[in-house]
Amino acid sequence: LIGVSRREIPDEEFRNQAREAIAQYSRRAPDEQVLDGLLSRLQYIGNSFDDTAGYAKIGTAMDALDADAGQPLSRVYYLSTAPEYFPVITEALRENGLHHNESSEVRAVIEKPFGTDLASARKLQEVVHGVFRERQVFRIDHYLGKETVQNVMAFRFANMMFEPIWNRNFIDHIQITGAEDIGIGTRAGYYDHAGALRDLVQNHMLQLVALTCMEPPASFEANKVRDEKVKVLQAIPPPTLDEVPQMTVRARYTAGVSGGQEAPSYLDEAGVPEDSNTETFAALRLEVDNWRWAGVPIFLRTGKRLARKVTEIAVQLKPVPHLAFQSKGSVGVQPNQLILTVQPNEGVSLSLGAKIPGSRMRIRPVNMEFLYGTSFMSQSPEAYERLILDAMRGDATLFTRNDEVDAQWSIIDPILQAWHSRDGAGVPTYEAG
Repeated sequence: LIGVSRREIPDEEFRNQAREAIAQYSRRAPDEQVLDGLLSRLQYIGNSFDDTAGYAKIGTAMDALDADAGQPLSRVYYLSTAPEYFPVITEALRENGLHHNESSEVRAVIEKPFGTDLASARKLQEVVHGVFRERQVFRIDHYLGKETVQNVMAFRFANMMFEPIWNRNFIDHIQITGAEDIGIGTRAGYYDHAGALRDLVQNHMLQLVALTCMEPPASFEANKVRDEKVKVLQAIPPPTLDEVPQMTVRARYTAGVSGGQEAPSYLDEAGVPEDSNTETFAALRLEVDNWRWAGVPIFLRTGKRLARKVTEIAVQLKPVPHLAFQSKGSVGVQPNQLILTVQPNEGVSLSLGAKIPGSRMRIRPVNMEFLYGTSFMSQSPEAYERLILDAMRGDATLFTRNDEVDAQWSIIDPILQAWHSRDGAGVPTYEAG
């Protein structure tokens, strides 16, 4: 494991930083013998990302590791940097011949955001594809590493009770929520340029739409799964500029009470410019215009400083057509809902209509629940654990392919344009909490 960053620090200090971070953040206490073995393999190279000549030091370090191992080792370059350095680092790897190795696999892991709009995403893709083949590129989205997100496919395709009703004949609508009760913290530098739509909807939430609505793949091999996700994204008609006001909402939080504490307005957060037009809440209504889903509205919403932290997919079925259950003291038959909760309490619940005990036929909803924590006593690996291991193995199933990124930006780009054209009118507000 070779750390590369601008400032010069000795290997030993880098190892101490890693040891402290692991002690603080690891989800379980590390085995000291294993940890010592890992840390002994850490080294550090101080090099500015735009100092192309300095990349030769990285090549020399990797050659030395090959010699120690007695065999060529696969290389994974993890670009966990500010987005403006993605093309800089990629080009520098090519200029030093580090993008290819005759004897071993070479891969690049790229963090989001992959572009800030459709044009910049395509421009970045040109640079990346000029250096790496698509099979070498792993665009990482940590949401796809969450067990519950992967469980969307398991619930749909491993249970016969769901698959026959998973279509426009039985489903009334789908709601996908990504709510946070916190503000932007110290991330104003990033967040004020991104906003809620770019930060969460363009990547995480559209991936949840694709997983919820995709057709069953022929196998769970990377490209088979991603082929089906792309079909869903390409079947969502991008809105015209005139349609945007009818199908989207944006807003920004003002001062209020959140989590029992006073919360400042977004404009009063440290680092936020006073003339900012950035949204902290975004909601939109989409449709997947294909045979299975035509006419079923899909509602997405995400925001900061909302009432509680929750990420969930709620699939609501159409109501039963029977009026006989309406009676006094009864809420009547409510439509069934299947709710897949991604966080904080990972699990699935299904609402059913049940008879209230007594002499009359009175109905109210009850829940059947499955929770990961109680059904599987082992602790799930964190999303990044799973994804980094998959990148090392070369399994791209849970990573975003170029045509997915392009399709996602094609949906979001017109919304951004329409919102920016109306910036003069100001952004509506909501109270924190």
